[in-house]
This record gives sequence, structure tokens and C-alpha cells, in this order.
Amino acid sequence: MISSDTTSLDAPAVVAELRDLFRTGVTKPVAWRRTQLTALRALLTEQADVFIEALYADLRKNAVEAKRAELALVRHEIDHTLENLDSWLNPEPAGIPQPLLPANGRVVREPLGVALIIGPWNYPLQLALAPLVGALAAGNCAVVKPSELSPNTSAAIAEHLPNYVEGVRVVQGAIPETTALLEQQFDTIFYTGNGAVGRIVMTAAAKHLTPVTLELGGKSPAIVEPGADLAVTAQRLAYGKFANAGQTCVAPDYVLAIGGTGPELVKHLTETVQGMFGADPAASDAYGRIISTRHYDRLAALLDNGTAAIGGTGDRDEKYIAPTVLTDVSPDAPVMQDEIFGPILPIIEVPDVDAALAFVNERDKPLALYAFTESDETKRRIETETSSGGLVFGAAIIHLAAPELPFGGVGASGMGRYHGRYSIDNFSHVKAVLDKPLA
Repeated sequence: MISSDTTSLDAPAVVAELRDLFRTGVTKPVAWRRTQLTALRALLTEQADVFIEALYADLRKNAVEAKRAELALVRHEIDHTLENLDSWLNPEPAGIPQPLLPANGRVVREPLGVALIIGPWNYPLQLALAPLVGALAAGNCAVVKPSELSPNTSAAIAEHLPNYVEGVRVVQGAIPETTALLEQQFDTIFYTGNGAVGRIVMTAAAKHLTPVTLELGGKSPAIVEPGADLAVTAQRLAYGKFANAGQTCVAPDYVLAIGGTGPELVKHLTETVQGMFGADPAASDAYGRIISTRHYDRLAALLDNGTAAIGGTGDRDEKYIAPTVLTDVSPDAPVMQDEIFGPILPIIEVPDVDAALAFVNERDKPLALYAFTESDETKRRIETETSSGGLVFGAAIIHLAAPELPFGGVGASGMGRYHGRYSIDNFSHVKAVLDKPLA
């Protein structure tokens, strides 16, 4: 694979170079933005094999999953943005109250300047480049900092992205390089990762009063109610949980099984997991690996936090954790304290919808909440009585692929939102303009 060696970083020079470019005004014309987005799409097509190889080396992510969840998702975001960019950037007329007339009002969007995009390791291509789509479409320059924990993908981005797209610099490295970048004054910072680092990013940004977007995570629950088709529910839960070996920020973190639905759900999950990965998931080309031995050790320590109805095994040398479903889990168990971020799915039995809603609301607001129910009344209650970054009925994680829906967290699961036109607003200053004649 490509070497991930880095050279010494002159962070002030990197930012100054991009700021000088931005001040020339070259990034503001819509034609420039379209050219960069088209070039970014070409990168994803022409270097697809390079990225697929890198993703396999970092996460043993199979080619089908890499194409669908990393390459195709970003291409779709680009296509949607190119199709709608003109209308999103058009000034919007605004009404003016009678006492201020005669006057005209409008709302315009102007680029913020130089953005810092810090990507994570779990979807190291998608989550570095999807925010970049919004930054470029809004007319900004950007520094992209891929994760050092996915070094092959990071190196591939660093080698190829600057050859296609103008106004972008890629910085590789770990904590020292990230720290050096955070000491600089950016016009906006976009971070995807965990809450602990999110607090560090926000603290650094506060020194310069820099706006931040924090795409974090948390324990995203799945509520399952009697009357739901449990075979279909199991299929959709398993897809959302075990894709990328559970290393997905919006993966279902635990299941609240209402009214005794747990045992039958486990039966269907067993059948589904075997259908997805065969009798031995360790031998399946469709099943990935944990990113590092440190994360493996963290996950392995959780395997005895309940009864392993499915899986429950691992191989440290291979960084393999089997797709695991735990029953008899205490709400106070370690597996229920922090985001799991791995292929372990606890199932907790609750008596009714009231208990499920109370369980969710007693904890931090999650990045996503999933519910499998045929009851319109239950859907109404979940929508109105809970708070989460996103809410999905009848499926898991697929809202990521809907570019007209905003994606982002709330409370401890993050702040700010992007995808589609929401990315434009996220990387723009939405400016009020009032024009009153002098005569």
C-alpha cells in the first residue's frame, strides 16, 4: 500500500496560502465551484480502485461496501449538489415591514473563507470528502485532515486529491499535526468523531471565535414494538449494526424490545446474520475488521456484559469480533454506558412504550433513533416526545443516503448539519441585505 509517511508541517503557511487564494476571489464564481465538484467526482471514478484497495487494507472493507458506502454516496452528493447549486445560491427575496418602506430585502450566501475538515477513521473517504463537497460548493478553500488511524486511505487522499481539486490542501499526521492546525485561525471547522475530541476542537475554535460543526455519535437506540414484522426488523437492524463491523456512528447501539419481542427478534437475527455472513463470519469476505488492537480490546471487554445469544467471540490477532447479540443485559452494564462502536448489539426488554421513551429520555440525546412499529400513535409519540439528531421508522442508517434530509446531531451527539443544501448553509454566511433608496 501507499506509504503514510508525513513531512514536517508548517501549519501557518498552509493556511496562509489558502487564505491568499481565497482573497483573490477565484473561488466565488459558480463556474469555479462546479469545476471543482466535477473534478472531485472524477477523482472518485478514476481512482476508485486505489481507494477500494486502501479501505480494504485499513478496515478489511469489502469492495461492494466500499463502493456503496464510501464512493457512491459521495458521488451522489456531488450529483445532487451540481443539479441544484444555482437555485440554492440564488438570492432569496425577503419582505420588508411597512414602516421601513420603500426598501427591498434579500438574503444572500457568501463563502466563509478557509475551512478545516477533520475526518474520522471508520468511513475515512466518505466522511472526509462529503463535507468537502459542501465547502467547495459554498465557495471555500479547505484543509482536509484525514484520520491517522486509517493510514492507507489517508495516504491515498493526500496523494490524489490535490491533483484534481484546486483550493484544497491535505494534511496527514496524528495528534501533533491536528494540534498545529487547531492553533490556526480558520473560518469554520468541521469535525467528525467522538465527543472527547469534539470538546478539544470546540475549545480550540473558541480562541478565534470560529464556528464549528461537530458530527459526533452516542448510543442510538432502536425501539421494537409488538406487531412489527420481526423478520424484516431483524434484517434491517442487522444491516445497520453489522455493516463496517459495527463501526458506524449511526449504527443501532442497543435495542429496546417491548412486550416480550426479544426472543423472537433474536431468532430472526440469528437467521439474518447467518444469511449475511455464513456460518463463520470470520471467513466471510463481506465482514470487516476492527480498526486497531486498542479498539479490539475495548470491545472484547464488553462481550461478557450479558448472554451472547449470537456470536460473543473474537480473535485479537485478526482484530475480529463476531457479530454479537447480547441478552440479559443490565442497563447499568459497561456496554450500556458509552457508544459501543462495534458489532455488539445489546437487547433490553421493556414492558411498554412508556418505559421505552423514559429509557431514551433519561440518557443523552442520540445521533439517531430507530423505531420498528406499525402504530401511528407510537410513531407520533416517538417523534414528539424524544429528541435525536435523526429519526427513522422501519429502517436503520439509510437516512444518510437521502441528500434532501439534514444530517447532524443534537446535544451530546453534535451540532450543525449538512448534506445537500444544508451543506451550503453550513459553509456559508447567510447574509441579510436591505436596500433603501436615498430619494
